[in-house]
Amino acid sequence: MSQTAGREQRAEGEAKGRKESEATAEVVVLDYGLGNLRSVTRGLERAGAAVEISVDPDFERADGVVLPGVGAFREGVENAGPYREGLLGAAERGTPIFGICLGMQMLLSTSEEAETAGQGDVTGLDLIPGTNVRFGGDRKVPHMGWNELSVERDHPIVAGIEGTEGVGADGDGGDEPASGSVDGEYAYFVHSYYAVPEEAEAVVATTDYGTEFASVIANPEGTVFGTQFHPEKSGETGLKILRNFVAICAG
Repeated sequence: MSQTAGREQRAEGEAKGRKESEATAEVVVLDYGLGNLRSVTRGLERAGAAVEISVDPDFERADGVVLPGVGAFREGVENAGPYREGLLGAAERGTPIFGICLGMQMLLSTSEEAETAGQGDVTGLDLIPGTNVRFGGDRKVPHMGWNELSVERDHPIVAGIEGTEGVGADGDGGDEPASGSVDGEYAYFVHSYYAVPEEAEAVVATTDYGTEFASVIANPEGTVFGTQFHPEKSGETGLKILRNFVAICAG
């Protein structure tokens, strides 16, 4: 082996070692056929996690599990069916489970979306009792764009996130964060249905889009939680959420 090749190999090994040493938690991103897995993975890696995208995850080894998702409730629940037992077991053991967008909706019990499809009932993971309902009124659906977060109670997933009054705080769902907004108060949404937990205590943060809805939820133990928005698309706000998740997993 030449000296140059040897130096390059050592440099690669050192870089790999630094990356592994900097990772504070091993997180599994569940690949069940729906969701922007690469963007979520990049965000988690920036937040300090060692990430594995898997169709055959080892839930017992993982420090945390991410359930991403974009699409319909029924399709999501059916696609994730083979992982249901593993997810419920992980939740019972206290492994942090983070649902994003559709993934958050799947943490609940049911959805109007599945009921109106005319194909019979379909049950979510029921880790946070409740249902998902469609936006009504004269608001454009889907709710797409940046909107404000209002933190309703303490939870490690929203550490450092504050909702403040600012331009655009009426929930216009515009293409960009409102001018004059403060880091930590806006996130990016794309959805037509929103979560309605049975227990008010499950609501960690809310957002207004004609109707005030739960944009961050959590179970009583605080180990199962979700965001209706996409943290991986939400700039510094989203990165802060992902760092909080990694810290929870590492704790």
